Amino acid sequence: MIKRMTLLAGALTLACGCAQAARIATPEFFGTDAPFASNAIYFVMTDRFVNGDPSNDQRGQGGVHRTFDIPVPGAPKGESANIGYLGGDFKGVLDNAGYIRGMGFGAVWITPIVDNPNEAFTGGDPVNWGSKFTDRGKTGFHGYWGVNFYKLDEHLPSKGLDFAQFTRKMRAHGLKTVLDIVANHGSPAFTMPKAQPMFGQIYDKDGKLIADQQNLPPYRLDPVRNPLHRFYHAYDDLVQLSNNDDQNPAVLDYFVGAYSQWADQGADAFRIDTISHMPTAFWKQFAARIRAKHPGFFMFGEAFDYSPDNIGQYTWPQNGGISVLDFPLRGRIAEVFEHPGSDYAKLLDRLYLTNGPYANPYELVTFYDNHDMARLDASDNGFIDANNWLFTARGIPAIYYGSETGFERGKAEHQGNRNYYGQQRIDAASNSPIYRRLKRIAQLRENTPALQRGLMLPIRFTGNQAAFYRVYQKGDVHQIALVLLNKGDATVQFDVSDYLQAGRWTSAFSGAAINVSGGGSLHANVAAHDVLVYLLDAVAKRADLVAELTRLTDERGHPER
Repeated sequence: MIKRMTLLAGALTLACGCAQAARIATPEFFGTDAPFASNAIYFVMTDRFVNGDPSNDQRGQGGVHRTFDIPVPGAPKGESANIGYLGGDFKGVLDNAGYIRGMGFGAVWITPIVDNPNEAFTGGDPVNWGSKFTDRGKTGFHGYWGVNFYKLDEHLPSKGLDFAQFTRKMRAHGLKTVLDIVANHGSPAFTMPKAQPMFGQIYDKDGKLIADQQNLPPYRLDPVRNPLHRFYHAYDDLVQLSNNDDQNPAVLDYFVGAYSQWADQGADAFRIDTISHMPTAFWKQFAARIRAKHPGFFMFGEAFDYSPDNIGQYTWPQNGGISVLDFPLRGRIAEVFEHPGSDYAKLLDRLYLTNGPYANPYELVTFYDNHDMARLDASDNGFIDANNWLFTARGIPAIYYGSETGFERGKAEHQGNRNYYGQQRIDAASNSPIYRRLKRIAQLRENTPALQRGLMLPIRFTGNQAAFYRVYQKGDVHQIALVLLNKGDATVQFDVSDYLQAGRWTSAFSGAAINVSGGGSLHANVAAHDVLVYLLDAVAKRADLVAELTRLTDERGHPER
């Protein structure tokens, strides 16, 4: 009996050992294991989305320098833009959480929530139709003119709906909150004919004034003799905005404290405004201190720069490991999808899948427009094609509010880019072909691990056609996706044999299956301005496919980082 038990134990040990060896022998292939990368992002300029609670509009605020509803002068007939508050708030976003979630988004990026000045700015150059870098007459409706970074701006909350309650209720709808943050600057600080309350000032969590530029040009600041000047650099940066001194430890302490507060209240990630206007040494310390309390906290920055060599440095671990908005790819996306007949090949050299400038290209936030640039100037088909690309290629897609219906397409900031969207447009969104097709592809990404975080292996990028694999192989999830894109006006046939593994490939949309034998091909007709995705839920075994996936894994990041 003892001998039989010993033999049985030995057999079990051998079996367990073989099973463990089998698990170890299965390589892991994935683009990123960052959990946040599973979420597509819907970007809301909160004041311009939906006015859910008119009682917080502050319509009488500002007196002679009123803050509510200020049309931009010089608008052509039938067009408009606005530089005042228009009433959008937390309730307006929360009321439409089902709309956003239903499209297939897992996160909502909202503009800064901190307290902004209570008057329209009287300095700088006057805003007029189509002007750039002009602020006279403008308000802080956008949230980027912070004066107390610990205090919630009064235009946003409602009774029973402060920020902590907002994030909690958004999570109940399955939505994470991405909080837009600023550390580089505060409000406009000088050139006012007469100093205005709050402008150029910063207050601490107790409401105490700790910085005041006192309407002085930066070169006249005296940080040695005046403690209120020590928060700022004695030189200007962006228009008339105060320029916070990243070399002052008190500045770092202030912003770590403020943004830790909002993370404690439920922010799931940060989008960092103007990250390139402060050195990487600042961001390394900032990120480390935030993540010490919130491990793995995801952050991505805005370095408004189309040079990958310039923006890649922020993603490196020694500089804080902060992802960035993918401006270099965005430039090519506009070239390709705004112009019918353009070549998909233009996108290839901006993917940087191997030995590129980024620590991990799969964690970049990809987009085609936002509040700081002209909206995508494309046809309905151009938007559909751009979305089909954005939600199947590498990266974390972000869509600017209204782009799901082609809202104000081609319009820059003072030409309607930031116009009010409103409940009526949301209720009618399903009438838009852009919306319907975005929902289709975004929901597919939401349910397909390979499209969210898988390695990307290009096969064909030529003319109106693109074909590539996305592969996610980690733990118990083994998925190979074959993506076929057609941005042309006619149906095209794809015949794919490169790296094609034998097996039963299933159409992600129709459920129809295609059996592929060893050495065989997959034939598919892709309609005009459409996408097909075929899935094989299996471990990658084909030798040349495994070799390419191994290379993509080994060379995924910057070669020296």
